[in-house]
Amino acid sequence: METTVYPREPQVLKELRDATAKDPRSPMAADPHASQLMSMLLRMVNPKRTIEIGVYTGYSLLTTALSTPPDAKQKEEGSFDFAFVDADKQNYGNYHERLMKLVKIGGVIVYDNTLWGGTVAKPDGEVPGCKREGKVLAAEFNRRIAADNRVEICLLPLGDGITICRRIS
Repeated sequence: METTVYPREPQVLKELRDATAKDPRSPMAADPHASQLMSMLLRMVNPKRTIEIGVYTGYSLLTTALSTPPDAKQKEEGSFDFAFVDADKQNYGNYHERLMKLVKIGGVIVYDNTLWGGTVAKPDGEVPGCKREGKVLAAEFNRRIAADNRVEICLLPLGDGITICRRIS
């Protein structure tokens, strides 16, 4: 990461990442590579209205704030251009259905943790007990979203897995 993410990481994000690393729950923090991708997506989409579901220490939210144009509006209702979800995995399906109403056609939705540490590709017997529930939830969500014709999807092995959706209907 010394040659990819860190040299371009804004100082305020570096400080937040360093502070978060001291927290015992720091593995929950946003992956810097995934955040760099999200920053690029935000700059490409140029959203005026964004929504984020789930915030740990705010790294991804701060990434959103730093990557959106000054005239962007963050509101709670209406037609959003961009959404980011990193919340309780049991409700990813519910969040997806709600976002299908909130995100406009052509808008982008990004889901974090969709590979659950790579466990979704492993046989159950190879997955430690503490990760099995997450594996099942991630796999169910991946199947559900793959069958959803309202979105185009791209699942990337960045961080803990990141799924990018573009709403098409």
